[in-house]
Amino acid sequence: MRPFVRRRQTVVGVFEQNEAQLVANLTAQVVELLRDRNGPPESSADPLAAMVGMSGPVQPPEDPVLARLLPDAYRDDPEDAAEFRRYTEQALTSTKVANAETVITTLADGGMSEDARDDADVEVELDDGQVLSWLRALTDVRLALAVRLGIESEEDAERVAESDDPGTAAMADVYDWLGFVQETLVEAAG
Repeated sequence: MRPFVRRRQTVVGVFEQNEAQLVANLTAQVVELLRDRNGPPESSADPLAAMVGMSGPVQPPEDPVLARLLPDAYRDDPEDAAEFRRYTEQALTSTKVANAETVITTLADGGMSEDARDDADVEVELDDGQVLSWLRALTDVRLALAVRLGIESEEDAERVAESDDPGTAAMADVYDWLGFVQETLVEAAG
């Protein structure tokens, strides 16, 4: 990956095909998790609430990744947390999915394709709104990886990076690399 750079009114980054596909795949996995949590309800006790989009779940997610992506607003008050979640979780989920879809779409628009030659670069050109979507989606992907890897501190990140398990060490490398991608995007956008 070549770091993101500012070009007049846009920010441009260049990825190798396998890098672009990795970002798209991880982002799509987060989308799938979010959609599984907040798919269309089979029935609603309150049709008016459903019509105006205020019929979301009241219980926090059991999956630790979703619990991190969709945290309780009131940790010390489960009743208020449930009520807040009911009115906000579906909108938050929709926003996270839209951000992720922006990443996937801009990668495809930049030349990402399973049929592309391995040496064909993927160049993404982002306007300010797309930059924010990318930053938010990358944060969600990194949060998901951190939860799965057990990273809650710098010491955890170092421990995971030095793991004897090749799969864990490889995912730690991906986690770090996504941090680099995010950092270059922030610097170019600033």
